[in-house]
Amino acid sequence: MDFGSINPILLLASLMVAATPLLLAAIGELVVERAGVLNLGVEGMMITGAICGFAIAVNTGSPIVGLVAAAAGGAALSLLFAVLTQFALANQVASGLSLTLFGLGLSALLGQGYQGIKPPPFPRVDIPLLSDIPVLGPILFRHDIVVYFGLALVAAVWWVLKNTRAGLILRAVGENHDAAHALGYKVVRIRILAIMFGGACAGLGGAYISLIRVPQWTEGMTAGIGWIALALVVFASWKPWRVMLGAYLFGGITVLQLNLQAAGVAIPVEYLAMSPYLITILVLVIMSADKSRAPAALGRSFHASQ
Repeated sequence: MDFGSINPILLLASLMVAATPLLLAAIGELVVERAGVLNLGVEGMMITGAICGFAIAVNTGSPIVGLVAAAAGGAALSLLFAVLTQFALANQVASGLSLTLFGLGLSALLGQGYQGIKPPPFPRVDIPLLSDIPVLGPILFRHDIVVYFGLALVAAVWWVLKNTRAGLILRAVGENHDAAHALGYKVVRIRILAIMFGGACAGLGGAYISLIRVPQWTEGMTAGIGWIALALVVFASWKPWRVMLGAYLFGGITVLQLNLQAAGVAIPVEYLAMSPYLITILVLVIMSADKSRAPAALGRSFHASQ
């Protein structure tokens, strides 16, 4: 075992990159759940965003256009979930699981001709002066723009939920949709917008994996990150800043595990493959044991005639 081969600066810098797709997907799901909707289709929306972003970036030569297409692809898939749950009043858990299976199959179909192809490179942003600071510069100020966008998105979601009328209405819908409807708020419209926002964030997170973190297309490459994002929202007690801390924690575990393998420490990859599903089971146990912090209307269907 050669622990000297692990560069702590590179380790921490890689942590931010590894955490970004998880952070984007989780912050989008947090908004969805604060509106009272439980969407278990995050994995499906992420993998759909990954192939949509990859395909468009390869065909246009622009990774930025690819990211926009990924967000649109994730939002479009989430709209299917919205139609099922908000108009047809289908069960949210079953619809979300179906969305994941549909997204995995759709991405495999769309990605058949893109395996082995390299996407156009994504430019890295070196912030002037700050990037030259010893230690902190390489860790914090030499990343691509999506890393900083993720951090800004967390701050924006926190501010909107806490300090704006729109955030208050969204939280009211998630806590008591009948009372919000009685006050004249369009519950279904608000939930659909929240669902599409979550889908766009998940799609963007998926494209970050295929275009930046692992610049290639591989079937099923999200590898359970969508399930971890769902668990992370619960771990964070539906609070944006805790989502960010949790994302960096999970990202750190992933990067550390890879570095330990490179240093000669034997950690079976099967443990890593099992972890998303073990975490999901743990989250279900937590949700059933303690619902006091969850939005009161989470997972409950709404109909105006009720």
